[in-house]
Amino acid sequence: MLRRLHHTQPDSFAFTPDNLAWATAQLTKYPEGREASAIIPLLWRAQEQEGWLSKPALEYVADMLGMAYIRALEVASFYFMFQMQPTGSIAHVQVCGTTSCMICGAESLIAVCQEMIAANPHDVSEDGNFSWEEVECLGACSNAPMVQIGKDFYEDLTPDMLRDILTRLGKGEVPVPGPQNGRYGCEPAGGAVVLADYESGKTQYNASVQLATDIGETVKRIDGSEVPLTAPWTDRGGRPRNGETPVEPMTAAKQAAAEKAAKPAKAAAKKPAAKKPAPKAEVAKAAPKVDATPTDDVAEKKPRTMTAPRKAGADDLKQLKGVGPKLETTLNEMGFWHFDQIAKWDDAAVAWVDSRLKFKGRIIRDGWIDQAKALAAGEETEFSKRVQKGGVYKDK
Repeated sequence: MLRRLHHTQPDSFAFTPDNLAWATAQLTKYPEGREASAIIPLLWRAQEQEGWLSKPALEYVADMLGMAYIRALEVASFYFMFQMQPTGSIAHVQVCGTTSCMICGAESLIAVCQEMIAANPHDVSEDGNFSWEEVECLGACSNAPMVQIGKDFYEDLTPDMLRDILTRLGKGEVPVPGPQNGRYGCEPAGGAVVLADYESGKTQYNASVQLATDIGETVKRIDGSEVPLTAPWTDRGGRPRNGETPVEPMTAAKQAAAEKAAKPAKAAAKKPAAKKPAPKAEVAKAAPKVDATPTDDVAEKKPRTMTAPRKAGADDLKQLKGVGPKLETTLNEMGFWHFDQIAKWDDAAVAWVDSRLKFKGRIIRDGWIDQAKALAAGEETEFSKRVQKGGVYKDK
């Protein structure tokens, strides 16, 4: 399967408000300057919202993390869990075709998908509801053959069972996932032969199926109202693991409200204590005040900045490849409003600016200075033409 952008793309993408709150909360898991580490969970959330990853979705997430677009595409195209083309609006069916499932009848399940969905993998059915593909081992070999639909496994299948599942899904029903032949989990088909009398804490279904039915996420796309992944892990009886204190499940909206309420306290904690004025004799010897931001070994010198743009107005710094809306705001806050300012940066100035950006090295990597020189001279670059035509930041 080719791992590239699909030939048909939507005009734009944006997280739902709840999903945006969830995604913003995920960034707090990573150290400052390492937010790009959240690329996989944010791409996964975008896919669960839309069903697949479009070019606007990749660019949206990349802008949110301050990453170059190509880096987001590299991640999405590398991992096969990301769908690079449209999928069925109800479900995308992944049929395991590796050894155990193949021996137990995976080919007959593929035949059902070809019959009921589409002749070729990744093609969407005529009604737009379903799509399918064959995948490598999904790790449920004891329950072969099986398929994954959404987040859940449907195991111990026969062709007729899969036909029934697809038919019910098409009617808006949600079949219970897990073994379809009456097994609780992956015990022998004839029944458990060890721990046969163990019933303590046993739920109606095995742990993964019970959780899916309890929270109602089976064959369901994420809308942001689910329990955030930051909630403490619990066992199947609802008991916190590793001695964690039990907490009430928090929705993304509640979490965002809690974080907003906590901001004043954080700001107050960071406010430095008032300092006593230094004795006059020591003032002359005091070191000059510098920004405490960590820097590289390269000598740095603050370039000339401005407190506000010129009367004609600020330049659109987003015309520089590698500068998105968020980074433009950061540059403005640092005192850079015009192309000719950036065009005059020398090595020391680059080191000064670079040390104050979350992601280092992008000035040189993306060629800001050469671009700025051209734009300051009234010329255009290929990227600036795209920005002016509205082909880059449509949703901004």
